[in-house]
Amino acid sequence: MDLDEPDEIAGSGTAVPPSSASPLARAEYFVWLTARVLEQRRFAHHFLGGSAEAVDAALAPYLNEDGGYGHALEPDLRGPVSQPLHTAHALRVLDAIGRCGGPRAERLCRYLTGVSTPEGALPAVHPSQRGYPAAPFVPIVADPPGSLLTTGPVVGLLHRNEVWHAWLFRATDFCWAAVESLEDSHPYEVEAAIAFLDGVPDRARARTAADRLGRLVRERRLVVLDPERADEQPVSPGYAPGEHHYPYDYARTPGSVARRWFTDGEMDRALDRLAGEQRDDGGWPLTWRQWAPGTALEARPMVTVEALLTLRAYGRAIG
Repeated sequence: MDLDEPDEIAGSGTAVPPSSASPLARAEYFVWLTARVLEQRRFAHHFLGGSAEAVDAALAPYLNEDGGYGHALEPDLRGPVSQPLHTAHALRVLDAIGRCGGPRAERLCRYLTGVSTPEGALPAVHPSQRGYPAAPFVPIVADPPGSLLTTGPVVGLLHRNEVWHAWLFRATDFCWAAVESLEDSHPYEVEAAIAFLDGVPDRARARTAADRLGRLVRERRLVVLDPERADEQPVSPGYAPGEHHYPYDYARTPGSVARRWFTDGEMDRALDRLAGEQRDDGGWPLTWRQWAPGTALEARPMVTVEALLTLRAYGRAIG
C-alpha cells in the first residue's frame, strides 16, 4: 500500500468510509477516528453490543469528589470544575445504560443541593467556571438565577429513574412553575421543558403542559416543519445562522410528550432530512456556533451518536 496516496491510511485502506456503506458503518468509522473514549464506548454499547460497564468506566474520570461532573464533559465548558451542565450530561449517559440509582444518585443529589440557587433550582453555569475557558455564548455571572435549561433535564431523569431525594421537591416545583409559565422561549429551553415533562410522575399534568408548549412552539415558529424552506425560518436571538430545530429535536423518541405536536408527514420529512445530513466522513455536523477547534471535534461524535439513536428509535434503517 502506498501511504503517500491521500485517500488511503494504514489499517483501513481509505481515509473516508465508502459511500456505499451503511449509515451505521460510516458512523462507526468516524467515531473510531475522532471520538473521545466515552463516545467510543457509548457507540459500542448502543450499536455493537458493548457493555454498560465499559461506558460507566469511561464516564468515571469526569466525576469529581464533590459528586458532580467536570473536566469538559460538556465540551463548551472547559476546566476541571463540576458544573450542572456536565452533571446533566452524565445523567443522560447513565440513564441510557440503566445506572442512575443507588449511592451514586445520593452523592449526585448532595452536589446538586450544594450548587442550587435560593429557589432550589440549578444555575445554567455555576460561578466556579470563572477563570476557565468557556464558550462566548455561555454567560458566567457571580449570582446566577435558577435555570430551566439545566434543572429540567436533571429533575426529569431523576424522576424517570425513581430517585427520591429532598432536593427534588423544590426543584420539581421550580420546573412546574417555569414550564407552565413559558411564553417567550427558545428551542433549547423548550427541549429542557420536554426532558422534565417526559420524566415527571404526574403524567396527566405533563400532557396538559406539553400540549400548551406544542402550540407555543408552532405559533412562535420555533420549529422547521418544511426542511426545504428552512432558510425562510427565523433563528432565535443569539443562535448561529442556520441553527434551526426540527421535530426530532423535540421528540427524540416516539414516546415523548412532544411527539403529538407533529403530524406523521412532518416527522417523516424531518427524519429524511436528519438521515441526509450525514457527511462524507461518516459523522453528523454541528448546528450551533463553533468557537474552538477542539470543542467542535469533541462534540461531533456526540451529535452523531444521538442522530443514530433518534433514527433507530423511529424505525429508520441505519445498518
